[in-house]
Amino acid sequence: MRRTARHKASVDRGASWISYSDMMAALILVFVLILCYSMYQYFTMLDTKTAELDEKGALLASQEATLQAQQATLQDQEATLQAQRQTLSDQQAKLDEQTETLSQQQAALLQKQNELTSALTDLEDKQGLLEDQNMTLEEQKQIILAAQTALLQKEDELSAAKADLEAKQNELANATILLGQQQEAMSTQQKKLDDLVGVRTKIIRELGDALTSANLKASVDRNTGDIMLESAVFFDVGKHSIKQSGQTLLNQFIPVYLGVLLSPEYSDYLGEIIIEGHTDTSGDYLMNLELSQERALSVATYCLQMPQLTKDQLTLLRSMIYLCLFMAWGISLKMRIQQKQVQKYMIGAAVLIVFWIFVRSLRFMIFTVPPAPRYLWYMYYLPLLALPTSALRLE
Repeated sequence: MRRTARHKASVDRGASWISYSDMMAALILVFVLILCYSMYQYFTMLDTKTAELDEKGALLASQEATLQAQQATLQDQEATLQAQRQTLSDQQAKLDEQTETLSQQQAALLQKQNELTSALTDLEDKQGLLEDQNMTLEEQKQIILAAQTALLQKEDELSAAKADLEAKQNELANATILLGQQQEAMSTQQKKLDDLVGVRTKIIRELGDALTSANLKASVDRNTGDIMLESAVFFDVGKHSIKQSGQTLLNQFIPVYLGVLLSPEYSDYLGEIIIEGHTDTSGDYLMNLELSQERALSVATYCLQMPQLTKDQLTLLRSMIYLCLFMAWGISLKMRIQQKQVQKYMIGAAVLIVFWIFVRSLRFMIFTVPPAPRYLWYMYYLPLLALPTSALRLE
């Protein structure tokens, strides 16, 4: 047993040694490989460095050649620089001369500048004087222009005055002609007036004679032709109805009165017949005014209804009475209405109605031959349009 143990121990020691040798061999092998690789790297790098060194040597040779060429160029440049320095010295000498000349010129220029400044000062003074003169000249131009404008205005006024004078002369000539025509017309009117005055005198005389011949109680005014009848015969006190005695008097008076006025000798001179009513002093003014108008209306109404009158006499009398009634109505409106605007409108309405009755009387009694009736008929529209139009002004 002991022998076996020894043998086993020796075997174990031999195995351990072999393993150590193998390890050292392997280690040496590794070192050898590393050395081989390092040598490979060295020789590779050596070749590379050698090649680089050769390239650098070639480059250095090229640079040396370039340097030599540059040195040659530098020498040439130094020679050129030396020549330029010499030239620069010459130029500096010339520059010094030119500087001295420039200084002299600057001194001369300064003197010229001072002279120029003095000249400019004189020029400014002269320019100021010139501006003053120009201003004075401009003012004189303005004065001349204003005078020319005034002269033109005066010429225009003179032309206007001449034109006005010519117009006045023309107007004077026309006025002279018109005056001659008016004088001629006045002579004609005066002749007609004289004839009319003579006719009125004859009418008044014949009326008086006719009334006297008819034994009528009526007085005739020899100056105006007014016929006055006693109111007591026609009306009772405070009444407007015609009494029987008044009707009898009118039946006797109207035919005699119209027989004279409507005779062929005097009918062309008849303008209007006015019927006036009168009252006594009892009562107030408005009552007496209304009573007098009602009495005149009663007489006019009775005259229009009288059977003794002819158709022409009745038409003429009716127109005359209407004219008188509306004229009296307008006068009464002026007295009774206090409001000015309404008063003007109502008086205007009365005037338009009187105008319409007058135109109608002309159409049916005087201008009966065409085309005069047609034109007079057109004139009916004037009051018909004016009445409602004037009423709008009351609003």
